[in-house]
Amino acid sequence: MAAPETVLITGASSGIGREMAKLFAQDGSKLILAGRATDKMEELAEELRTKHHVEVTVMTVDLSTPPGAKDLVDQLDTQNFQIDVLINNAGFGQLGRFEDIPLQRHQDMLQLNIASLTELTYRLIPGMQKRKRGSILNIASTAAFQPGPNAAVYYASKAFVLSFSEGLYAENAEHNVWVSCMCPGPTRTGFGSDSEMENTPVFRFNSMAVEDVARAGHNAVRKRRRLVVPGWINWLGAWSVRITARPMVLWVMKQLQPMKS
Repeated sequence: MAAPETVLITGASSGIGREMAKLFAQDGSKLILAGRATDKMEELAEELRTKHHVEVTVMTVDLSTPPGAKDLVDQLDTQNFQIDVLINNAGFGQLGRFEDIPLQRHQDMLQLNIASLTELTYRLIPGMQKRKRGSILNIASTAAFQPGPNAAVYYASKAFVLSFSEGLYAENAEHNVWVSCMCPGPTRTGFGSDSEMENTPVFRFNSMAVEDVARAGHNAVRKRRRLVVPGWINWLGAWSVRITARPMVLWVMKQLQPMKS
């Protein structure tokens, strides 16, 4: 009997990461939950061990700091883990004018959303290529498809994730390593309040259940999909920007995401 796959999920303590952990546990996968909220991850790990009889390891790490990705990989190496599926889920945003948001907040966002995601992928993908099997799911956002006035750095960071993921998909298919990108729209998690976006029109009138978004991500991994945009409204919005004049896109986005009062 083949050994179960090992799945690493970042940002696993809540939201999409937490729900995806439940889905992979249902598959019988061996799980590694990575993030800062150790207590929450330990609680989830115990739940999954009891309900699905799977092996779950918790690794505490802060991926919003430059040493974070290497620290996590060092922990994996110390415990001789071989990663078959990488879920780059950790990330955050911030509503506000660019110059009104503290520089450190921008830097932490870029570190988490881009730099650590890139470094984790860089450090783990060679092993997948060598073994001729593996999957990576990067969580971007519908923000990736257009600029975001009043959340400019967040939107730009997700555009990177989308472009990066599609480039890697093309590079790695020949190695039987499949890189997927999921671009969810507003999702009912803690993200809205953490980013101060929960009261914007885009969150109030078009948000999805986190369980549905997680299922879309899990399905993308299993079906080796290059790109998935959960929800037909999100899909329509993501693709409509391709045929809409750029000034109109910017105007619409500014109305949907006004500055906080």
